[in-house]
Amino acid sequence: MTDGTSTQDVILAIDQGTSSSRAMLFDRNGVVLAQAQQELACTYPQTGWVEQDAEALWLSVLTVCREVLAQADSLQLKVCGIGITNQRETTLLWRRDSGDVVAPAIVWQDRRTLAYCQQLQQRGHQAWVSRRTGLCLDPYFSASKLNWLLQDPALRLAAEQGELAFGTVDSFILWRLTRGLVHATDTTNASRTLLFGIQQLQWDAELLELFDIPAQILPQVRQSADDYGRTDPHWFGRELPIVALAGDQQAAAIGQGCVRAGGLKSTYGTGCFALLNTGEHLLQSNHQLLSTVACTVQGQTQYALEGSIFVAGAAVKWLRDQLGLIKDAAETETLAASLTDNGGVYLVPAFTGLGAPYWRPELKAQWSGLTLGTGKAQLARAVLEAVAYQTADLLQAMRADGAALLSLQVDGGMVNNSWFCQFLANVLDINVMRPLQTETTAFGVALLAGIQLGWYADLDALPDLVRAESWFYPNLSAGQRAELLAGWQRAVAQLLATENP
Repeated sequence: MTDGTSTQDVILAIDQGTSSSRAMLFDRNGVVLAQAQQELACTYPQTGWVEQDAEALWLSVLTVCREVLAQADSLQLKVCGIGITNQRETTLLWRRDSGDVVAPAIVWQDRRTLAYCQQLQQRGHQAWVSRRTGLCLDPYFSASKLNWLLQDPALRLAAEQGELAFGTVDSFILWRLTRGLVHATDTTNASRTLLFGIQQLQWDAELLELFDIPAQILPQVRQSADDYGRTDPHWFGRELPIVALAGDQQAAAIGQGCVRAGGLKSTYGTGCFALLNTGEHLLQSNHQLLSTVACTVQGQTQYALEGSIFVAGAAVKWLRDQLGLIKDAAETETLAASLTDNGGVYLVPAFTGLGAPYWRPELKAQWSGLTLGTGKAQLARAVLEAVAYQTADLLQAMRADGAALLSLQVDGGMVNNSWFCQFLANVLDINVMRPLQTETTAFGVALLAGIQLGWYADLDALPDLVRAESWFYPNLSAGQRAELLAGWQRAVAQLLATENP
């Protein structure tokens, strides 16, 4: 698959996430030869609002790219192309003439449009929106965020006159890198907006009408591996071809080799996202899961069932930053392992509502089972356990939709915690694989870029590049598993009962 000079050729993968921007250089064998990272903050100006400074986001991307390109020069590596992967649904609006953003980026976790989405549901739009988009009417997706921005009369007028451009993060970075020459996105990101017909693979005029969005602000939709133009030499002192775009969860699935029907991966970052590849068949869920585009490559589109958990690693960050119970995330592994059981303590981490399969954005987080004997070890363990229980809910829904699940491939920051991976295998009663290459999101978009550059023949060539670091096998009795899950279900039922007296 490679020749003697292959290590000299690299792909630059830009991974723009909610909590950081990263740049990595991958060789043809999927080995990371250089990387840089810069943390990013969110702001919370009102209850339920989550925003990011778009200029800070852009500068972080520019900074990490320049760092790894300097490393490439010192290591005598040739950067052949760029792939961009990104936090999805986060919504940006900017001026076409100057490229200046007109408002803070509204992050995917933002819930300010809850009442608006509920009104659309009450007007009976849920079923046909779901059929067209594979999604549900929830503040999570881009359309209601964009509608909210356009409530400003000046922005509405500018949008209708073609002076503004809308994009998810991939589209915004692409626009900036090409200095306004390319306004585009790919099918994976477009399929997260609530404005895209996922069977026709184009913007849907009736959805645009429903959300009152002028079509002229939308980006062009291309394949995930495609020609996206070249970077302006102003940024890096050279032109580099941009050859792949993909939403972070779809990129992670590709980085795990889940490129054919039946491949299942779950990423544990800020949130948790489980994707089951359903091949060229669009499977509409009857159990509150999402249908989404997995990728479009070489003229072929694959689909996936997705379950979204809004809070995973974010709850560990909350333990550290808000409560001060831990100094770093790694402490949770030691704390959890120090206990023989959970002591009956459960957390339902609905800090920004509950995602699939509940879709209850109005809920708030709730503890149960606390006693005077509860300490930080129990709290830390409950945070880790909650992520596993929510994953169990997702996999149960996938099975109910007819999926046969043989094993689960995991990635993201949380899977460095081996206690968590083992608990996941125990609760799910399924073998769990942690890959050698844990940066699967960046790796996935690098692989897509590699197809476009001709490094790899097609999607089928990619799984050979994925290596397992560890397998975790269930070692819990059926009775213990049932008891743990029953405790979780009671905790969720208590929260639902509190919210619906």
